Amino acid sequence: MNSSDRNVQAVRLPQEWSATSWRERVALQLPHYGDSDELAAALSELRGLPPLVTSWEILALKQQLAEAQEGKRFVLQGGDCAETFSECTSEVISNRLKVLLQMSLVLVHGLRKPVVRVGRFAGQYAKPRSADMETIGDVTLPSYRGDMVNGPAFTAEARRPDPRRMIKAHARSAMTMNFVRALIDGGFADLHHPEYWNLNWVGHSPLADEYRRMVNSIGDAVRFMETLSGQEVHNLNRVEFYTSHEALLLPYEESLTRQVPRHWGWFNLSTHFPWIGMRTAAFEGAHVEYFRGIRNPIAVKVGPSVAPDQLLRLIDILNPEDEPGRLTFIHRMGATQIAQKLPPLLETVRRDGRRVLWICDPMHGNTESTANGYKTRRFENIGRELEQSFELHAAAGTRLGGAHLELTGEDVTECLGGARELTELDLERAYRTCVDPRLNYEQALEVAMLIVRKQSQLAAPV
Repeated sequence: MNSSDRNVQAVRLPQEWSATSWRERVALQLPHYGDSDELAAALSELRGLPPLVTSWEILALKQQLAEAQEGKRFVLQGGDCAETFSECTSEVISNRLKVLLQMSLVLVHGLRKPVVRVGRFAGQYAKPRSADMETIGDVTLPSYRGDMVNGPAFTAEARRPDPRRMIKAHARSAMTMNFVRALIDGGFADLHHPEYWNLNWVGHSPLADEYRRMVNSIGDAVRFMETLSGQEVHNLNRVEFYTSHEALLLPYEESLTRQVPRHWGWFNLSTHFPWIGMRTAAFEGAHVEYFRGIRNPIAVKVGPSVAPDQLLRLIDILNPEDEPGRLTFIHRMGATQIAQKLPPLLETVRRDGRRVLWICDPMHGNTESTANGYKTRRFENIGRELEQSFELHAAAGTRLGGAHLELTGEDVTECLGGARELTELDLERAYRTCVDPRLNYEQALEVAMLIVRKQSQLAAPV
């Protein structure tokens, strides 16, 4: 390493930080493991396992996110609210990949710009909870915190936090990544044949005709380019996919945080794009302390209770050098609050000249419960929050650079409304989520089309 490299490293490495310095701070949302020796053994095993992603993939994503900040790309981040071990199957993974590919196809076609595809998978096995304990009848047990921590069944054995589950989560994350990479390298995402991405039940969708017209248009464009050039257009047979998850379980994240040859600093090699949830974004907390030291691009969920000065403080801590592509804010306000709560945040960050990427999560602020006890979200509210986000960013002189969605490629009935106008009675038919309700395939595709229509409206001359 030459002297200039050392100087850059000295400037960029955060002061008084290590991969374990978070342990000196208050750590919220972590489970209590009853056996410290069992926990230490699991973490020791994790530290010896191979990483799930590479540093050069992480840095490539950071560059693409920097381009999204400038309006040159759009970010599609989507996947399950919480992965489960039982759904680490070829069908579930390929269907999830298909729906993200189809959504990105709609976005590329409509927005006329590259799409950064980021999956909420290969690590989204832990979930924050509003209470540590759950009571049913006369029995009180630890809350279910995702398969990485404990099981969903309401028994003492299932709900016991088990550190060996981190090993299982790593294994299933590796299986998921291996299968996704094999599918992509094998031509699963070939733009010459986007019709192959259809799910078995796509033909029943009211959006099927519109989507097929889009597919035919893209196929015609590819064939036209190849006719003009007299040869096959390269790089149309594969796409790039990146992973993301809420980096909630810090012992797990620490175990996969490592230094690598030829790059300075520390990388979280469990995922490309970790984020901090609203419940763990305290300035002096363990999660913010951990995140400030890793070189990954990072994100923070921002809710309606966040004040403008709090946002600037987070930027000071997490991106003090204003590095392009480093910091993303994922705002999740709710359709009824966004018009009031988001503009002051946008104005403050814009006026201060801070470089961030803004992404809208229209899911979490619109959760409600039905009279028959189902947690759900109304497609109408999801769409309203997305549309208002585009409008509010345009009015503030900022840019909405992406969408963050909880979705599945399965034929579930968890969110109300959408193309088939699902009602509360439909929820009982195929409600499968363990935690939060997800968009099904049709609803996810409809969101992609909504984004294109709204962007087109804003871009149209007055």
